[in-house]
Amino acid sequence: MLLLTCTLLLGGCTLLSEEKIKLRDLEFTVLGEEKIPEQLTAIIEEKKLEPFQITYTDNANLYICIGYGEQETGGYSIAVNELYLTDTNIVVNTSLLGPEAPGQENQAPSTPYIVIKTEYLEQTVTFE
Repeated sequence: MLLLTCTLLLGGCTLLSEEKIKLRDLEFTVLGEEKIPEQLTAIIEEKKLEPFQITYTDNANLYICIGYGEQETGGYSIAVNELYLTDTNIVVNTSLLGPEAPGQENQAPSTPYIVIKTEYLEQTVTFE
């Protein structure tokens, strides 16, 4: 009886934990400003002063956009740490990287953002 109870409890814990099982990494391209679709550029312009996470599709491609809001100086870059597919989601993880050397950053405020282009998939994008 005790063994059955323990088995049921442990099995229940496994069912409650939702692990993100990576099916595969997604291929992607980071777009320069000149390659971003016009409609998406307009949306980014409206949102870029505050942090944002948006997706956009043209039914052929999926665009994942992440902005870090206004920063005091320039010289920032954004790294894509992960972009992968699970059975239910597309998971994206990025990091904001500060200016490489102190004193070399542009003194004007900046609004760093990244636009990632990947294949069009129906899954919801999860930002981490």
